[in-house]
Amino acid sequence: MSIDRVGFIGLGNMGAPMAAHLADGGYRLTVMDAASGAVDAFVAGHPAAEAAAGPEAFAGVQALILMLPNSAIVEEVLEGDIEGDGVADALPPGCLVIDMSSSEPLRTRALAARLHARGLSMLDAPVSGGVRGAKAGTLSALVGGPQDELARATPLLRAMARTIVPVGDIGSGHAAKALNNLVSAATISITVEALALGESFGISPETMTHVLNSSSGRSNTSENKVSQFMTNGSFDSGFSLRLMSKDVDIAVDLARALSRPAEIADGVARQWRRIAGTAPPQADHTEMYTLLTEAGSTR
Repeated sequence: MSIDRVGFIGLGNMGAPMAAHLADGGYRLTVMDAASGAVDAFVAGHPAAEAAAGPEAFAGVQALILMLPNSAIVEEVLEGDIEGDGVADALPPGCLVIDMSSSEPLRTRALAARLHARGLSMLDAPVSGGVRGAKAGTLSALVGGPQDELARATPLLRAMARTIVPVGDIGSGHAAKALNNLVSAATISITVEALALGESFGISPETMTHVLNSSSGRSNTSENKVSQFMTNGSFDSGFSLRLMSKDVDIAVDLARALSRPAEIADGVARQWRRIAGTAPPQADHTEMYTLLTEAGSTR
């Protein structure tokens, strides 16, 4: 059964442009966000979309997409408090719930089981690519869940993402996203340290970046973040430092749950947690370039 009526909850920096691509693709949207201004602005820009006055507004959707900060908020939105009154109560049987947030993989699996008991299906499909990718429609979606549900969701995902990567059972998308960001965070940490050491020795950050990009030390950080957001002082990649720290913690927590060693990951998590605890809430993750040097990376 094809999907044409879609609920979308979470119209933040990433969610709003993602939902806009769906609206531009002809999907009939019902939207909700904790910030009423975000909903009003979206509906004003997309007249075919309607604002949800409450959970009952989603009674007619065939799919519900969530783009929210964490598992706790996803669960609260879907299941409500101890008395219920969550959005899941209003969804029709067979509705497909797609969590595109950066959630915790084991909590996602447990949530999927509870939704299944209600007659609802679920995919986890977190995205990589940042705000720029969301605006351009060039995100990568990492999808966990049944293949038949992925096939059903593919047209929706294609409206928002250039690349769709099936990674396994439910929860696998969230695991893969956290592990990817663990690698990204570790690469940022070591790149920033190398640039600072090089500068102390008399090698400019620009020259050292050129060395990395011409040699075996090159990475997504050295190629796409250092000159673009760090050394020029813009720090406006669109992904916050605190969210990166949260994703690293998810990866480390998963390692513990699986009883797997994570020596390097533990060190990266401690460093990012420490910096995130003192940085301004709005700090971009590329501000590690200055914050890590100022705080001292060896504490």
